[in-house]
Amino acid sequence: MYDRDEKVRALQAVLFAAEGPCNPERIALVLDVPVEDVEVLVADLAGLFDDSALQVVQLAGGYQLATRARFAGYVQRLREPEPDRLSPQALETLAMVAYLQPITRPEIDEIRGVNSTGSVNSLLEKGLIEIAGRKDAPGRPFLLVSTAHFLSTFGLNDLGELPELSPVDADFGEQLRGLVGGRVEEEPADAEAEPERARALDEEPEPGDVDAADEAQ
Repeated sequence: MYDRDEKVRALQAVLFAAEGPCNPERIALVLDVPVEDVEVLVADLAGLFDDSALQVVQLAGGYQLATRARFAGYVQRLREPEPDRLSPQALETLAMVAYLQPITRPEIDEIRGVNSTGSVNSLLEKGLIEIAGRKDAPGRPFLLVSTAHFLSTFGLNDLGELPELSPVDADFGEQLRGLVGGRVEEEPADAEAEPERARALDEEPEPGDVDAADEAQ
């Protein structure tokens, strides 16, 4: 039998030092406790933070220490420079990956009606999406999926917590634009990836319409 209070304090140290959410299996290994005990230890630790500016949150299938919402503004002022912001074009592309994954860049282009190479490369560089193989189709385009970093960035434990939309509806693209429309701030058009970065996906930009922000990236 182990010292429960000691393990709770150790859990606090582990979550503080972790760079991202820690899943129960990892916590159990580090603390040398049964995995079924992790939830109890997390609950005990959460109780220690009842009157604290910190809290234990569940994100991306794991646990993490986080600032309570009322103190977020102070932390924001501490960060220099401010965290990267996504352009409306990149956030719209990210939403399409999150809801329709796995999806290819040409499929995103078809829904958006413009070339999305710049947005896709920007999201890859920020670690919000990743390549998960190639589609068995002409040209074998890369399949794109969201990442655990995406979940933690947007405060989600899993994809099931995304707002419900109807992918079968003809206006799915408009639903996505409505979903993200109030959550973005404009960033300079050149803040995303350079157009020559299209080679990162082994896909040359298709001829035709390209939205202004993606063309400038």
